[in-house]
Amino acid sequence: MGEVADTGPVIQARGLGKWFGDVEAVRDLSFSVAAGQVVGVLGPNGAGKTTTIKMLTTLFSMDAGSASVGGFDVQRQPDVVRQLIGVAGQSAAVDEKLTARENLELFCRLYKIPRAARKERIGELLERFDMDSFADRPAATYSGGQKRRLDVVAALVASPPALFLDEPTAGLDPRGRAELWEAIRKLAEQGTAIVLTTQYLEEADRLADHILMIDHGQIVAEGSPTTLKRDLERDVLEVRFADGSDLSVALDIVGSVDGVAADPQEHRIRVPIGDDSAFALKLLRRLQDDGLTISDFQLRRPTLDDVFLALTGASAAVEQEES
Repeated sequence: MGEVADTGPVIQARGLGKWFGDVEAVRDLSFSVAAGQVVGVLGPNGAGKTTTIKMLTTLFSMDAGSASVGGFDVQRQPDVVRQLIGVAGQSAAVDEKLTARENLELFCRLYKIPRAARKERIGELLERFDMDSFADRPAATYSGGQKRRLDVVAALVASPPALFLDEPTAGLDPRGRAELWEAIRKLAEQGTAIVLTTQYLEEADRLADHILMIDHGQIVAEGSPTTLKRDLERDVLEVRFADGSDLSVALDIVGSVDGVAADPQEHRIRVPIGDDSAFALKLLRRLQDDGLTISDFQLRRPTLDDVFLALTGASAAVEQEES
């Protein structure tokens, strides 16, 4: 296992750029991740999230910029960098015919961990991530959450100081997602530097210390979840209707308001209000006067979903359905 070369950021990206033919997938992307910090990379499909991860983990070359992990240059010293990172992609990479214990044994061999240390390391990981109860069953019998947890744990067998998670909870049910969130929190608390790409706004809000919102390959905003929501400086009126026909009429009424978003499945609209709470009351009265049946409404502070929508022009909920 390589040793971190300096006491600066564990992960450092400087002006990253990547082209595929005439398509600029990533443009001038810069950020750093300290030990124990989770940086969330948030963006719609095609924004450049996975391309960024692949450059930082030596899978793609860089057409511009540079990056380092633990002080080692990703392009000039890829073999050393691979010893310092763990990677969990969008689908589990475990062998379903093997048990969790056997999968971890396989990864220990791949990372060239000495035979004498393997048993202790595997036992430590199984206990730390509450996997003992299913460690000796074939992975084919696991729930989605258990498979994804094993996938993340397999990336940790060599105790990497840097971990890259590319949409690790995609496709998981709420329980599986919550289990994996807990595992990621534990890793950060123990000092691992983590880059997490996600389309789930709640996930970024819960886990990330710092968020990069990217669109068309470049950063459109960054900061803590609290800062991003505060900087939007506008309240949001959410209105839910009884059916889809009412939603269509409502969109005609509020269509001139900048930043309106609709969720057809929930029969719901979101209307940016700014600081004018009186406008919210007028709007509700207008909707009622036009005979629309309002089943629920609330005036609330912005969420990351509102920030995402304002900056990228795309609804995160829609992007998740299309992924």
